[in-house]
Amino acid sequence: MSDLKAILKNVKRLEMKSRRRSNYVFAGEYHSAFKGRGMMFKEVREYTPGDDIRFIDWNVSARLGHPYSKLFEEERSLTVMLLLDVSASMQVGTRQRTKHELMLELAATLAFAALNNNDKVGAICFTDRVELLIPPAKGKAHILYLLRMLLSLQPVGTGSDAAVALQLLMRTQRHTSICCLLSDFAGATALQAHMKPVAVKHDCIAMQLFDHADLGLPPGGLLQLADAETGEQRLVDTRDRQLQQAMQHAFARHSQQFQQQAVAARWDYLRFRTDHDFVPVLQQFFLQRIQRRTA
Repeated sequence: MSDLKAILKNVKRLEMKSRRRSNYVFAGEYHSAFKGRGMMFKEVREYTPGDDIRFIDWNVSARLGHPYSKLFEEERSLTVMLLLDVSASMQVGTRQRTKHELMLELAATLAFAALNNNDKVGAICFTDRVELLIPPAKGKAHILYLLRMLLSLQPVGTGSDAAVALQLLMRTQRHTSICCLLSDFAGATALQAHMKPVAVKHDCIAMQLFDHADLGLPPGGLLQLADAETGEQRLVDTRDRQLQQAMQHAFARHSQQFQQQAVAARWDYLRFRTDHDFVPVLQQFFLQRIQRRTA
């Protein structure tokens, strides 16, 4: 019972923080940044010069004795699918929060932004296997259910393979969706082949999360390190400047390579750091999307 109370308390905290961000920070940016699935009929009005003759409603025109045109508007209802990496490496966090905690805050904020737009939201949690599938649905009750499931999830796997989540997305989502893949992409070396076909059908965003520890270790002397996903251990001297530089270069190289993979696969790419505010990054992204749509 105490575990349930803690989960519900965390859901409430996450809801309050995320709703505040989605209501006041993003305002209409989310609504304007993403296209609807198509056009839906709105009404019929009298034909005016310049109207597309293909949309003349001949039945109404014949009945009323002069031409009438059909009006259409963009169908705004969307589906947002959150693909969330819950592997062991996401538990790393040395300052403000772990990568996992940052991921939950981002996911909740996106979910409530979708709720404000009356969109469906679903989630796929993965390690080296699919850990949880929450089919997309609308409404506040569904969002709160989704957050409870995310906060109470106890993953079986420890490794990470985003391909399993992408494959499940393609099997289960027939209509175009907004696919947000949140991960540190620590082991993503050959993901591009799986990302390309997803981007043909869906509007895809790769969100890479990283921590200060990914950039290097604090100079504290000898330190026993263990790989969170493989369990492999290694004794290192954190005062070794060459080691520190090698770690920084390795992380920068890996991140750059993954970004290039994502862009080549026609995905948008964003980076978020655990000890930085993620709101400005999302805001800038939404504004850039709006500019692309109106250019």
